[in-house]
Formats: sequence, structure tokens, C-alpha cells
Amino acid sequence: MTVPSLTLQPSGDKMPLLGFGTWKVPKDVTADVVYKTIEAGYRLLDCACDYGNEVQVGQGIKKAIADGLVKREELFITSKLWNTYHHKEHVPLAFNRTLSDLGLEYIDLYLIHFPISLKFVPFEERYPPEWGNMEQDPVPMHETWAAMESLVQSGKVKNIGVSNFAAILLMDLLSYAKIKPAVLHIEVHPYLNNADLIKYAKSQGLQITGYSNFGPASYVELGSPVAKNAVPLFTEERLSKISAHHNKTAAQVILRWLVQNKVAVIPKSENSVRLAQNADIFSFELSEEEMKTINSMNIPMRLNDPGAYANIPIYA
Repeated sequence: MTVPSLTLQPSGDKMPLLGFGTWKVPKDVTADVVYKTIEAGYRLLDCACDYGNEVQVGQGIKKAIADGLVKREELFITSKLWNTYHHKEHVPLAFNRTLSDLGLEYIDLYLIHFPISLKFVPFEERYPPEWGNMEQDPVPMHETWAAMESLVQSGKVKNIGVSNFAAILLMDLLSYAKIKPAVLHIEVHPYLNNADLIKYAKSQGLQITGYSNFGPASYVELGSPVAKNAVPLFTEERLSKISAHHNKTAAQVILRWLVQNKVAVIPKSENSVRLAQNADIFSFELSEEEMKTINSMNIPMRLNDPGAYANIPIYA
């Protein structure tokens, strides 16, 4: 499987436009799912301390390499710094734990997961901390970013970036960053296209990874009232018409819309048929009119909002 890539700055590294997200993959099947994902041709794996399955992701990677499916340098591994590790002394601790859990010598991309700083939770007390501790412990972003830059200088991280940042915070970060963020990782789907934010980030040399590509589908099981009351994208009338025209699924059309906009995608599936379908998004092209139709579906509907579930309104 040949997947186009995006060039990251300042490193010049190539990040695949198509990847696999490991959020909500159960621990007991993660190693096998990751192995099968690599076997299916995926080369970008999106991970995080907060997902609680990095050890198992690492096991899947190790087996795939041992079996000759892939070389380490052919993989692009992303992970993320959790909210409880923003102090400069905690950044390397958290990173080294992720590196050890994944069983790797380096990570291709390390992101600040949220622009939220919570009180430090020692590993022996709870790991990953998740949202179990809601006590805020403000740390200036410049302190956290300088520690991220030190990871690049150590050679253990090739690229650094940010996740869930609004434009104003990105502007501030760019004003002092010695190593510019390579990637902005944000929620993007037809109900929240984030067009202005993406346009600004790209103008500053960042590439975009879009998560929750299928919108409400990932959040219904989490009890989100917004997701429960939304029309599922897979049955949305306009998407259904475009899907029928191309003889593709709604999921494939959504992913195609994103990659055609040069936004990297990280869909998740434990089903081998859907894994293959999600990868088959480079064999067709949406017309300009179809792209406009999907763009017009923007509500905007934000599903991953800490203001709603953690009372930390970063998008207020």
C-alpha cells in the first residue's frame, strides 16, 4: 500500500497522510490489532499515555518488526504528553515512560495533548492518570515547550507539536518557540471542519492531523448528549449521495475529503474489512462541488470539549 505523505518542518521528515488511532482500543487486543494494522500496510500509529495501551502497542510493533513486516524506520510513531506532566522536570519523566512502554529508541512525533496543566500524579500512584485528577496546577506553556525542545535535542524525539490548541495559543507559542511545532493535532470532521484554524496553522508551516474523523460515532458510547442527538455521519443524506456516486462508504468519503485537504487521518477499526476500506481512499477523488458540499456541513459541533466534561473551558 502506497500512502502519500506530508513533509514536516523543520526536520523534513515525512508523515503519512493515513494512520491508525489507538484511542479506545482495548488492552487485551491492542497488540494483535496493531500487528494486523501494520500487516495491512498502515505505517503511522497514533498513541498516547492517556490511552493506557502503549505497552501493548509496543508489543505489536515489536512482533511486526521481528516477523519482517516492517523496519522501525518505516514506521511513524506519535505519542502525547499528558496534562499532569507539564512542569519542566516532569516532561522527560513522562516521555521516557512512554518510550519504555512502547519499547522504542525514539519517537517520530511527540505532542502536548492539551493546553491544560493539572497537578502532578506520581507513576506509582496512578498511571496513566487520565482525568482522575482535576486539580489545576498552572504551568506557563513556554516552560513546557522548552522541555519539549530539549527532547528533540536529546535525539529521542524527531518532531514536536501540539494538540487541541486554538489559534490564539498557537500564535503565542510561535512567538517564542526555538523549535517550531511541526504538527497541530485537532478534532476534524464534517460537523467541525476547523477551516480557519487549519488555514492559519498551515500558513505558519504546521501540518495537520485530524482526529475523530467520523464525528459523533466515537462519542455515543461515552455518553455524550451532543453525539447522541446528532445525525450519524454514516447515514447523513448528503454524504450518502456522494458515497453512492463513487461506490464508496461514507467513511471512505469523509477520509477522502480530509486527505484531499492535506489533513492526515487516523481512523480506528478492529475489523479487517474496515481497515482495508479505510485505506482505500487514494483511488478516487471528490469533485470541487462535492468538497464544497461536505464543507457546508460544518455546524460547528465540538465533541472533545474539556469544558463539557472537565469544567476546563479551553475553547471559551
